[in-house]
Order: sequence, then structure tokens, then C-alpha cells
Amino acid sequence: MDTIVICSGGLDSVSLAHKVAAEHTLKGLLSFDYGQRHSKELGFAAACATRLGVAHSIVDIRAIGAALGGSALTDDIAVPDGHYAEETMKATIVPNRNAIMLSIGFGMAAAQKVDAVATAVHGGDHFIYPDCRPGFIDAFQAMQDRALEGYADIRLYTPYVTGSKADIVTDGAAHGTPFGETWSCYKGGANHCGRCGTCVERREAFHLAGVIDPTLYDDPDFWLTALAERGA
Repeated sequence: MDTIVICSGGLDSVSLAHKVAAEHTLKGLLSFDYGQRHSKELGFAAACATRLGVAHSIVDIRAIGAALGGSALTDDIAVPDGHYAEETMKATIVPNRNAIMLSIGFGMAAAQKVDAVATAVHGGDHFIYPDCRPGFIDAFQAMQDRALEGYADIRLYTPYVTGSKADIVTDGAAHGTPFGETWSCYKGGANHCGRCGTCVERREAFHLAGVIDPTLYDDPDFWLTALAERGA
């Protein structure tokens, strides 16, 4: 199955890229610059493409990101600390982000005669992000079946959609993913902050998977506080 992977440069999408490269035919990585404050992640996506020997496309949708507005990922709004399951993490929603990116991805896949577009949405995203849930994935596939009817037949490949981030760490390790060469932190500092939702979830995932976490965190123990506060 010839596949384009939407790759942010984060742990999930880089693990997915390595999985696709091992199990299918990886045709390229697709990334988006939507004005995210942690745009340094794009460099990690580029490094992944180089490592796997495939093309890397970065689509500039900063004007779209600016038009959406109101997210801690794109605007001058503090990125909240804590676990993803906390209500405060809704501040990190960029409305319709996945729908927009996937629509572009499917258009490119159709133009390039590729069989599938892969994205690394997973069960841990379901608390906060509606466009990461199975219902959205099914609806988007149905919409694209109509949008490309008679022109292309493209599959939306989401192998992690019902799994956890710990499952992704386990799978990534099995496929030789260099976790130290991925970027998750939403704050985009010199190191992972260790406090934002994606850092807490990342640290917890390595712990649950029983895999050594190579990440350098400014606050490496905050994840324990975050879990205790939500009664985990």
C-alpha cells in the first residue's frame, strides 16, 4: 500500500512513519506550518524523511491558522500545564485542524496516485480533540469517498486510533523509532518543558510501555504531580 504519512515531527507521527516504512510502501511525509509556536517540530519531521529516504513536503497554511485563532498553539495564550484529560487542555484545540490537513493530504494523494494517507491520531487524543475520534475518522473517509468518487480510491489509515500513546511507544520501539529525534512539547523551548499536556502524556507513555525515555525535560517529575491531581 503506497502511503503518505502526515508527520508533525512528534513521537506519534514519526513512529507511524517508521511503521509504514516497515510494513507498507512509504511514499513521502507531509507536514504543515500553521503558525504553531512549536514549529521546531517541523525540523524533526524533515530529519525523519531524510532518515527514511523519502520526500518531505511542508505546506504553508499559516494564513489559515491565523484565521482560526483562539488556540494556545497559535496565539499569545499560555499553554496550560497538566494532563491531556484536564478540561484546561481545550485551550490547545485548533478548530478543524485535522480536517483541513487531511483534506490537503487526500488531494495530494489523489494527484500522486497514492493508495492511502496515514495519520497518527490515538485514543489519548479523544478526551479533548473531536477530530481525532473514530466517529470523525469514519465520517471523513465517507466524505472523501464521495469527494473523489470516480477519480481516486484512497484509504485513511489510522492504526493507532483506538490505542493509547503507550501502545505507540511499544510499536515505535518495535520498528526502531529514534524517540530522541522527535518533538512533542507545545511550548517549543530548548528542551521539552515536562509540564504541558503533551509532555505529561509523553512521559507517562514511556513509563507505561516500560521503554526508556530519552527525552530531556526541564521538569522531569511534574508528570507524577499531574497524574496525582487527576487521581490516576
